[in-house]
Amino acid sequence: MKIVSLGEVLWDVFDDKRRFLGGAPLNFSINATRFGHSVSLISAVGNDRLGTEALSRIREAGLSTSSIQLSHEYPTATAEVRTDSTGRTQFFIRRPAAFDTLMHAPDCISPIDYEHLDWIYFGTLALTEHRSERVLKEILENSGNAQRFYDVNLREGHWSHDLVERLSSFADVIKLNADEAVVLSRKFSTKQTFSLEEFCRDWSQRFSVQILCVTLGSEGCAVFTEGDLTHFVGQEVETADTVGAGDAFSAGFLHGLGEGWPLKNVAAFANAVGALVASRPGATPDWSIDDCRTMLQSSPDRIPVAPAASLES
Repeated sequence: MKIVSLGEVLWDVFDDKRRFLGGAPLNFSINATRFGHSVSLISAVGNDRLGTEALSRIREAGLSTSSIQLSHEYPTATAEVRTDSTGRTQFFIRRPAAFDTLMHAPDCISPIDYEHLDWIYFGTLALTEHRSERVLKEILENSGNAQRFYDVNLREGHWSHDLVERLSSFADVIKLNADEAVVLSRKFSTKQTFSLEEFCRDWSQRFSVQILCVTLGSEGCAVFTEGDLTHFVGQEVETADTVGAGDAFSAGFLHGLGEGWPLKNVAAFANAVGALVASRPGATPDWSIDDCRTMLQSSPDRIPVAPAASLES
């Protein structure tokens, strides 16, 4: 499949000074490339040491940098990663950053093969900048029948309800986590208790979404489509850190959809990929299809994914 991924490249910096290259669109793109897909990542890094290192690491991961622009206006983005007392991961992102300078012009990014484009992946963070949203709209206007995957990924202080609603209206598939579902529901619901099914039904109808997927951490995910909400159990692993796990899940989910697998297989595979990444430090640790297969086969009570041959496509 041919995929365009639009958004941020940044460095995740942990309390112990460990530094990992990340950003949801980059994490997604690296994982999707491991499935054998052709991914064009549209982003920007600064004309600085971190930018040079980022481009080198991206190439080492097997991803082209031909559509990653070089910003002389702002530095390469960084995000301080902290874990609060409840175990939740928080990101403190310095803006403006290089990815805020995205432009869609022939001399800025490689030409997009719209005729053969299968998927467009985008998130929220980079699109808070109006220039970046214009880039997305231009791509969507020229994308023909390409499917649209919106990976919500809300970061405190870097989103608005209006923006999320606009992006939701562009999407065929939306993925978000349970906390984000609760936050978004508060604008439209006056009920004291939150119902995941009611949220999914309302959001899907409001924005004509084909599939709405809500990740539930170690409990797996819930998928709403064709009027029904189905829960798919997750994989139990010892967590190293959760950074990048949701992005890996998205890559696995999109891969399964693109391959035409039954929904239960799509969810099982995505849960396994997300769990693998959570079990290893960093946003894009090494993993293989064989690792996923071993994890799924070692859990006889789990729903098996597609035949082995399908996983290698």
